[in-house]
Amino acid sequence: MKKLIGSIIIPGALILLTSFFFIKKSETQAKKSRFLSYEVNPLLQELHFYWKNKDTINYKSFQKLKSGLEKENKELIFAMNGGMYNKDLSPQGLYIENGETKARIDTSQNGYGNFYLQPNGIFYVTKKNKPVICTTKMFRPNEHIKYATQSGPMLLVDGEIHPKFREGSSNVHIRNGVGILPNGNLLFAISIEKTNFYDFASYFKQNGCKNALYLDGFVSRVYLPSKNQNQLDGNFGVIIGETKTK
Repeated sequence: MKKLIGSIIIPGALILLTSFFFIKKSETQAKKSRFLSYEVNPLLQELHFYWKNKDTINYKSFQKLKSGLEKENKELIFAMNGGMYNKDLSPQGLYIENGETKARIDTSQNGYGNFYLQPNGIFYVTKKNKPVICTTKMFRPNEHIKYATQSGPMLLVDGEIHPKFREGSSNVHIRNGVGILPNGNLLFAISIEKTNFYDFASYFKQNGCKNALYLDGFVSRVYLPSKNQNQLDGNFGVIIGETKTK
């Protein structure tokens, strides 16, 4: 009888253990699926910032950017809105394109909205294609910057989540941002479902980023055909895009 009981208990324990394993695995998969991410090596991939075309007309949407690039025999591989903007679709805060400053830095400490949730920050790429994300306070303008966009708040600063974010916050929206991975590559991410700042920042931290910047919220879009994301609409200021020559 003892052997019989043992033979019944052991399989039962295995079933419970197996069920627990699959439940935990499912939870992990569900958590990961909340965000869509894309890694870019700026040393090997062509990353550009866009705002207006050659006729000084705002691109506004991924479709118009894509069409414009096709005329130059270029293919749009990836695109994401690259920061907040004013009513006229001009960049809010610093914007540098091809070494030219097209919008001045905003160092105000007491404005309204996410942009001014201190510390905010700047994402820039040097002429040697090195990406940097830093707080606005730590930013130093120089002639080596090729692209730059200012936004806020910072999601991570030196590996720490922004001090004003709260776990479990009910302030949820679609959000997109960018971080720098331990290997020096860029991690662009957008939430597939509405999420709060704490969870969004945690995603970058879990991927090993030390610094990450929030780019924008409910207006956010991504174009990434390689992951079946073909959104071509939008009404943006700055657009960050990866291209390649056809």
